[in-house]
Amino acid sequence: MEWVRGEAIGHGSFATVNLAKSCSCQYPSVMAVKSCDVIDSDWLKNEKEVLGLIGNCPQIIQCYGDDYSSENGERLYNLFLEYANRGSLANQLKKTTGGCFPESDVRHYTRLILLGLKQIHSKGFAHCDIKLQNLLLLDNRAVKIADFGLAKKSGEKQSGEQSRVQIRGTPLYMAPESVNENEYESPADVWALGCAVVEMVTGKNAWNCGPEANVFKLLIRIGTGDELPVIPDELSEEGKDFLRKCFVKDPRERWTAEMLLNHPFVSAGEEVILVNDDVMKDSKNSPASPRCPFDFPVWVSVSGSEVSSPDTSFCYELSHRYTSPAERVRQLDSLDAMSSDWSFSENWFPVR
Repeated sequence: MEWVRGEAIGHGSFATVNLAKSCSCQYPSVMAVKSCDVIDSDWLKNEKEVLGLIGNCPQIIQCYGDDYSSENGERLYNLFLEYANRGSLANQLKKTTGGCFPESDVRHYTRLILLGLKQIHSKGFAHCDIKLQNLLLLDNRAVKIADFGLAKKSGEKQSGEQSRVQIRGTPLYMAPESVNENEYESPADVWALGCAVVEMVTGKNAWNCGPEANVFKLLIRIGTGDELPVIPDELSEEGKDFLRKCFVKDPRERWTAEMLLNHPFVSAGEEVILVNDDVMKDSKNSPASPRCPFDFPVWVSVSGSEVSSPDTSFCYELSHRYTSPAERVRQLDSLDAMSSDWSFSENWFPVR
């Protein structure tokens, strides 16, 4: 690929991000190129491999390829990615009046993130570093998940440099099972999404601690006891209930991204839905989404203790329709026989 490196737009501990101008009509004229020394390129190579296996999705940043270059006496590995011209949701949040997004925007962004997570998890991967800095915004209000350097195959142990990572992800977004069991699977992404929603609503992190907070003490708060992230009072009841589904200590009982897409916080009143072929569909012409796991006619907000009951099977088919009350009771009575299938990265700092 023939290309020209442009201005720097971000950097981390091992890589820098620059604008890149393509000299070939086969690629977009403007891209983002993430570059690092070849010796430290394991993370970027992992990102390229994961993006290739996940495949194209409108809610996931695209990868256009990679190459090597020699610049200023250094041998660099370069990864070419889709350029999100409005930066990260973290940067946008800082620019907003009051330092927080309107709930209507939060609902919109959250739905798009869930669509991306659904694709990632359906392909058998966990992102492992969902946070506002890794959620990028485009002019059409599309949100795309980026930075897959820490992503991993679900259930797969990492080798080499990655196996030596003691903290995978960002502490403020880590799930209890990640702290306690070093477990990084798809439910941990859902917990992190809940933390991101809190931050979008309040402009503050979900644990309400300052930038100088002791990381060890923070991990103790996350991993032990019954404390959960703060659910904002200013959020609607639907939003509060959505967060309760994300902030379930037991990852086996936490809602999945696919289930959360049917929650009224993100499904009710949605005017447009982004689908995999980038076509915008009017939801008025689409089948109505279920409003809860058992498709009750009215959504009932319940407490976290109620939804975490071990007798509740959240993997039951959400779209099931019961022909009669008696049939529904028979189905509920058989739930216990059904099996369940649940299926410290460095921050990027803007420099321009």
